[in-house]
Amino acid sequence: MQQKEIKFSLIYRDMWQSSGKYQPRKDQLERIAPVIVEMGCFARVETNGGAFEQVNLLYGENPNKAVRAFTKPLNEAGIQTHMLDRGLNGLRMYPVPADVRRLMYKVKKAQGVDITRIFDGLNDARNVIPSIKYALEAGMIPQATLCITHSPVHTVEYYATLADQFIAAGAPEICLKDMAGVGRPVFLGRLVKAIKDKHPEVIIEYHGHSGPGFSVASMLEVCKNGADIIDVAMEPISWGKIHPDVITIREMLHDAGFKVPEINMDAYMRARSLTQEFIDDFLGYFMTESNKLMTSLLVGCGLPGGMMGSMMADLKGVHAGINMYLRSKGEAELSVDDLLVKLFNEVEYVWPRLGYPPLVTPFSQYVKNVALMNVYNMVTGKGRWQAIDNNTWGMILGKSGRLPGALDPEIIALAKEKGLEFTDEDPQGNYPDALDEYRKEMDENGWEYGEDDEELFELAMHDRQYRDYKSGVAKQRFQEDLDKARTESLVKQGYNEADALKIKRQGTEPIVAAATGSLIWEVDPTDYSTAPAIGTAIKTGEPLCYIQTVAGYIEPVISNFTGRLTEVLAQGATVRKGEPLAYVRPAEVEEQWSESEPERLKRVEKLEEVRHAVTQRRHRH
Repeated sequence: MQQKEIKFSLIYRDMWQSSGKYQPRKDQLERIAPVIVEMGCFARVETNGGAFEQVNLLYGENPNKAVRAFTKPLNEAGIQTHMLDRGLNGLRMYPVPADVRRLMYKVKKAQGVDITRIFDGLNDARNVIPSIKYALEAGMIPQATLCITHSPVHTVEYYATLADQFIAAGAPEICLKDMAGVGRPVFLGRLVKAIKDKHPEVIIEYHGHSGPGFSVASMLEVCKNGADIIDVAMEPISWGKIHPDVITIREMLHDAGFKVPEINMDAYMRARSLTQEFIDDFLGYFMTESNKLMTSLLVGCGLPGGMMGSMMADLKGVHAGINMYLRSKGEAELSVDDLLVKLFNEVEYVWPRLGYPPLVTPFSQYVKNVALMNVYNMVTGKGRWQAIDNNTWGMILGKSGRLPGALDPEIIALAKEKGLEFTDEDPQGNYPDALDEYRKEMDENGWEYGEDDEELFELAMHDRQYRDYKSGVAKQRFQEDLDKARTESLVKQGYNEADALKIKRQGTEPIVAAATGSLIWEVDPTDYSTAPAIGTAIKTGEPLCYIQTVAGYIEPVISNFTGRLTEVLAQGATVRKGEPLAYVRPAEVEEQWSESEPERLKRVEKLEEVRHAVTQRRHRH
């Protein structure tokens, strides 16, 4: 009997999203991609989508450049790349106009993304099927997704019928997205078999988080029943509430008689070291410690493990208020653990009464928020359902799509009492086409639409974040947050702020102002002057920035080091000669830099470009 082959996909994007706030920078992705290829065990890699593009904008970088840089070496090696998209919501948390959704697939295909994993948080086929068609039009492979959860309404028949609809609409692949890891292993095996028996040609990929502890058994069960591809992680970002490690899954499946690829362990260890380097660089300051831990407490409430960090922060926020109330009544105070158990129990109470929405972004947040406010209000002597926000009401009323289960009569009565109206209309109809408005904005600002209209798409998908990126506000805000996080980390270790600053600068060298005047970081006359990102590579002898003196002369600030920026102190400000502008960590072996004639001409040309840009700015203002 021929061995069944199982392929692996490295969920590099979701590894980071399940761990913390940010994603690696473009230069880091360029370094890790060839090592992932060298590992030799991945048929696919998740490169972008979900929060990836938005997060790049949040730290002041261009996500389009990052996606192209990451996919290129993977494409060249024959590894398929895939992204996560939220159907009606595209790459954000709220609905997207149809013309923007259609453009997304054209842009991502041009950027080197092969497959799009399309999911809807309510499993409403109306929010997924248009995306299947748009992806096919653009030449992408649409992988339609079943958001897995465990409830009386989420049966094998329910999911199999949904898969039938997606396959009939043109999806050649189905993903079982077990976002909280609460799918029971045997159930998942039965579901895979039901789909494969009817659609043997359809590729099935399983995505399961490891938080509650079912995932390893689930992966074995789905493979035994016909799954083709398994999503895995790798150290140092595996297990906990993230994903199982490829080493364990590979060995388990090999022992079970499946054909699985070998792992180049030398490359694995290099990729592991690089990823740890990225954590130490800046990403670790924004990673949630609790996400490194598994917990069976997630089995009952069904919440995704990635929510634990924000949920605990919310819980601590109401903890003080609850205990203040209890003290005033002469009653015993509650510990955080007491409150956590109350919250999990309340989620189990609230969830079915809100129609069993799959506990995935953003609906998991809605259910958690209602449960948390119910706990607070009940402990402080008020009733349930006193604090339901507008987004949650939108879900309840049908504005996001159809709920899988029936609403509790109490919720329906509450909506009528408030004069709210239910709807079963296609949610897309509420969001008219918008690209022409965004084209107008780009034209007025003198912004380029970008290669394959990718800049236009980015503005249309993440308009507020894109404007902050273009103005430089996002980069400045991120650098302030990073500096604060680094300082707080050292203070937690017992250092005062002055000592913390000295420690942060150990092994770095300052780059100082060559003259007194106004600092110019960039030369684009249509943008504000913004500093380069932390981690930017610089070379000895190259201009880092420029200073416009009081007399109007432009003085380049030349780097004396080859290395990477660790800190930027002044941004668009007036600086004095000799004042530190930035700190750089020199490379261990500095490359000798000697200026050739072409390089000298290029530097002179750059200086003239800066002078021209400054003159244009002066005329505008």
